Amino acid sequence: MTTETRHVEVILAGTGGQGLILSGILLAEAAILEGKNVVQTQSYGIASRGGLSLAEVIIDTEEIVFQQVQRPDCILALTEEATKKYEAWAAKGVPILYDSTLANARTAPNFTGYAFTQTASDLGNELSVNILALGTVAAKTGVVKMETLEQMIRKRFKGAAVEMNLKVLAAGRELAGR
Repeated sequence: MTTETRHVEVILAGTGGQGLILSGILLAEAAILEGKNVVQTQSYGIASRGGLSLAEVIIDTEEIVFQQVQRPDCILALTEEATKKYEAWAAKGVPILYDSTLANARTAPNFTGYAFTQTASDLGNELSVNILALGTVAAKTGVVKMETLEQMIRKRFKGAAVEMNLKVLAAGRELAGR
């Protein structure tokens, strides 16, 4: 998948409180800034912290007619529950990037584990796991430019949070290269 791809569908899934809704919004806003059409939806369980939380983002250079993900191009799963929920897509060729800190290791094709939570913690802010994982998703898929995500972080955050999140985003990009 590259930035030339006309239609891209991404699912970001995990637990409430991990910041995936914000990541979905940042991804959608970055795509809009790049002149693309976007639909971003979100869903979370009854308990906003601890229940399943997900954001779906559809990005296209043309009009988006159907506004729900039908066939994801990439799935990010930050918990075991989320990984299990979407694992059938891996058998259909969809890459699943999962948090190997919180989910069991997978050896089947199309699963790639990254220690997202551990890496965010090592960087000094476990709460930024969403930005770290977003950096990896963007670097792996090319769905938006990293520079555009950096712009969105500068717009969304204030003070020391800007530099911390830029650092974490860059670490996510580095993880994608491993």
